[in-house]
Amino acid sequence: MKFGLHGIRQLLRTLGNPEKKFLSLHIAGTNGKGSTASMLAAMFTAAGYKTGLYTSPHLIQFNERIRINGKPISSRDLSRLTTLLQTGVIRGNNTFFEAATAIGFQYFAEQQVDIAIIETGLGGRLDATNVLKPLVSVITTIGLEHTHILGNTIQKIAKEKAGIIKTKTPCFTASSDALARGVLASVCKKKSAPFHIVRNDQVHIHRSSLHGFVADFDFSSHALSRVKVSLPGTHQAMNALLSLSVIEEINRTQRFHISERAVRKALAGVQRYSGLQARLSVVQKNPMIVADVAHNPDAMTELCSALKNIQPKKFRIVFGLMQDKNLEPMIPALSSIAETLIAVEARTERSRSAAELAQAFQQSCIPVKQYSSVARGLRALLNEPSPQPILITGSHFVVGEALAALQRKKYLTINQ
Repeated sequence: MKFGLHGIRQLLRTLGNPEKKFLSLHIAGTNGKGSTASMLAAMFTAAGYKTGLYTSPHLIQFNERIRINGKPISSRDLSRLTTLLQTGVIRGNNTFFEAATAIGFQYFAEQQVDIAIIETGLGGRLDATNVLKPLVSVITTIGLEHTHILGNTIQKIAKEKAGIIKTKTPCFTASSDALARGVLASVCKKKSAPFHIVRNDQVHIHRSSLHGFVADFDFSSHALSRVKVSLPGTHQAMNALLSLSVIEEINRTQRFHISERAVRKALAGVQRYSGLQARLSVVQKNPMIVADVAHNPDAMTELCSALKNIQPKKFRIVFGLMQDKNLEPMIPALSSIAETLIAVEARTERSRSAAELAQAFQQSCIPVKQYSSVARGLRALLNEPSPQPILITGSHFVVGEALAALQRKKYLTINQ
């Protein structure tokens, strides 16, 4: 892994700078950026615009990373563009993520999308996606993650995320951390970028279930009442508010027009319009299997809190984690909703061993077993007669392998 924009700029020049041929929104953050990007893409799509969406990592197939109106890039187009880039990638010694980003940008340019919603891979300032000049910069939340790369304080990480802020370009954030907001505000002031913060008191949730929630959203100029959002978990309310605030800004500039009808349609069917998966998603009904890609302490706490509020039963949990994630704060959160826990290892060298995970949960007073693979652990649970639902979580890699096993699809690990 290497950071810096020289490599991606050089590679994009060989393609004629496709990143300059479409309008974009750029999204960074510790948690929630995939959901926020997908909500934004869903709203543009529902309004009739041809909408690109670039996210990472994928769950089962690489194609999932590059979508237009919710549909992944075809394997034929992916193969063609990979061949097109091959010489430039070899000559420039580009990283996998740089090559993937160039493929996405070239595809969106070729397809003449009206807008592309682009999620950063890691950080912001030196991320390969940060060659864009977006209409709006969006920073979801800021927490302690990837500290060995981004820095070991909230302020250092916020500075890296703030690297996507461009001169005189509006920036929106849902960060509730005062230190992080201070850093973002300072960068916005230096760059004459209008700075907008969305707050918890702008949302009122009426009801919530595994099918989503219904909420009121208040803005500076108007309010939306009884909006159905198809993503379960009240933590998604701030992501929805953030995406709605960005749409309000887009409408104000009159570059696009996203009607209230399109907004409601999109938020009621985010998965259908964007292709988003594994955000507190029910992936099987009998037995019930829920999948979520929570992979750090903040996300895991939100996930477990959401499940306690909407699902009274305890879960049989399939859990795996990468080595660079902080396990200790996740143990009490998972233990609070677990009937049993199955520790598993994803097929990547980054995976923490199942034995280490099992040992860490020994003091949690819940039965723990360990398996050397995700598929074996999941199969063991499915072979047990039990009325308790199953939760698969801890990593995109764990969830991806589990979904592939359930759907009997081939799975290929890519570590970026």
